[in-house]
Amino acid sequence: MKKRLVIALGGNALIKKGQKGTIYEQFANTRESCRSIVQMIKEGWDVVITHGNGPQVGALVLQNQAARDITPEMPLGICVAESEGLIGYMIQQCLLNALQRESIEKPVIALITQVIVDPKDPSLDNPTKPIGPYYSEDESLRMLKQGYHLTRLPRGWRIVVPSPEPLRIVEGDIIRKMLDDDIIVIASGGGGMPVIEKEGWGLDGLEAVVDKDLAAERLAEAVGAKVLLILTDVEKVYLHYNTPSQKPLDKVTYKEMKQYYLDGEFPTGNMGPKILAALRFLEFGGERVIISNIEQGWEALQGQTGTLILRK
Repeated sequence: MKKRLVIALGGNALIKKGQKGTIYEQFANTRESCRSIVQMIKEGWDVVITHGNGPQVGALVLQNQAARDITPEMPLGICVAESEGLIGYMIQQCLLNALQRESIEKPVIALITQVIVDPKDPSLDNPTKPIGPYYSEDESLRMLKQGYHLTRLPRGWRIVVPSPEPLRIVEGDIIRKMLDDDIIVIASGGGGMPVIEKEGWGLDGLEAVVDKDLAAERLAEAVGAKVLLILTDVEKVYLHYNTPSQKPLDKVTYKEMKQYYLDGEFPTGNMGPKILAALRFLEFGGERVIISNIEQGWEALQGQTGTLILRK
């Protein structure tokens, strides 16, 4: 089997700090993100690409709210699927163009992906995952009256939705077969579309979102990847992050990282899900996990930067 790699692109792959998120900005950022991916493909890696969708799905929710008196408002689950499609399209086109410039003839496909979750997952009754824009005090009161769940954060109020644990990628076998046929696949965008299995019905969508890093780990299991590369907005994982005693982690074992995780070093809303995904991947049998920033993806895979987590 060829070298197989799952690349998880963070939200800043498409919209960087200080940008408005215009389509021109997003395409430019996507083209930049594809450069290191092309290098990996040139070096013989089979890649599956997954990505975040926080800003995009938030924008779709906001657009739906603004136009609800003109056209029927779409539920969150549909907005997740829409964001998978629009981001997948950008990555698919930019990566295909970049490959052609290097005279590499490989097909690229973006796949709307469904992720099985437990209908009894406790998070479904306890929305905690923030999405979309920040609201003022007055706006938040209006949103509460409309039935939304909100939480107060330092910058204002945000809608919170359930975020159940991903159990299985519905299209996992299909994705693996496409990889076997030398097709580059973009899948499980934004964590994929959360669905439950109903007796006598089949699959049914939920008003929820799945954490993209935890879904990336399930995707890596499904395709038999040996490496999980998580690209975010920091060069390395840090202990005591944003404190005077901040310390970068270069190379750590599963056992060491698990202890740091249990000690509460990594916040739930930031690095926590990435570390949990790394631990699960190594427990499943993955060889290594690398966490670094998007601009240095190729260098991180080469061991020149980033945080490397090994089974032993």
